[in-house]
Amino acid sequence: MITISELRKVYRQGKREIVALDGVSLSVPKGAVHGIIGHSGAGKSTLVRCLTLLDRPTSGSVEINGVELSSVGDKEIRQARRRVGMVFQHANLLDSRTAGGNVAHPLELVGTPKAQIDESVARLLGLVGLAGFENAYPAQLSGGQRQRVGIARALAADPDVLLCDEPTSALDPGTTDEILDLIKELTVRLQLTVLIITHEMNVVKRVCDSVSLLEAGRIAEHGSLKEISEHAESRLAQALLPLPAVAEAPGQTVLDIMFSTETVHTPVLSSLARHFDIDVNVLSGSIEPIGGQQFGRLRIGLTEATDVAAVVQYLEEAGASVARPGSDTGEALQ
Repeated sequence: MITISELRKVYRQGKREIVALDGVSLSVPKGAVHGIIGHSGAGKSTLVRCLTLLDRPTSGSVEINGVELSSVGDKEIRQARRRVGMVFQHANLLDSRTAGGNVAHPLELVGTPKAQIDESVARLLGLVGLAGFENAYPAQLSGGQRQRVGIARALAADPDVLLCDEPTSALDPGTTDEILDLIKELTVRLQLTVLIITHEMNVVKRVCDSVSLLEAGRIAEHGSLKEISEHAESRLAQALLPLPAVAEAPGQTVLDIMFSTETVHTPVLSSLARHFDIDVNVLSGSIEPIGGQQFGRLRIGLTEATDVAAVVQYLEEAGASVARPGSDTGEALQ
């Protein structure tokens, strides 16, 4: 559904060139929810502007549902933008318009008949759980309700893709979960393809099927949540399954172990201890549901006399992924 190929965006300031996107390639299938995560300055905002055609890419292509958007002419740009519904961080509603008026606005801009607008507004507000709120102004709504209006407005043009730019960062945790559950529900009901730009790993864990780490304008890591969570060396995996800080373990070799659904409930450590006749010190651990499956991460300490290579081989043959912990840069993505 979404295919981004070798997307580059270069800004020029006098004689200086700033590369904001440097060959981003990404494919998201129809009906999937994909997260883009990264620090400030990684290129997330530029990617949003290129996907919504607010900025023209310097090179590369953006294709949605088989239609190449990045090369459309100025006359066709409004129609092209209708393929992408946009949900903003702060809803960006028009304060002078009611909830119904905000949802109606994009339909009015393209000359939709009034009777059809009224029907669409009622249907869309009902779809996001705000039936009967047509005449409420933004100031009369909670933050979560305003974001629901923003989602209804984004769906007004019947887009192929819903692009959400930090859709929950201004909301409290409870409301965040409600909005994310709504997005997931709409994805299934309307067969939407959703791209969520976020800096919050909890958003990715709750609603996304796959995730990409954007770093300095490039995709540094990418995969389904299951694929990511099975690789202990991945920074995204470390961020998906963060570990509490622990004291150093002098005289021990420390290993990080990732367990997938197939091994998370098996007694791997006890069998490891019996097999090698060693003590295994569990320093910290975490087990969480990710993408509808259970994943675990353990940090263990082994005495220096242990044959570490043999232990790693044993664990990997048991279905775990093993890495030596470094600076835990993945935790910094939280």
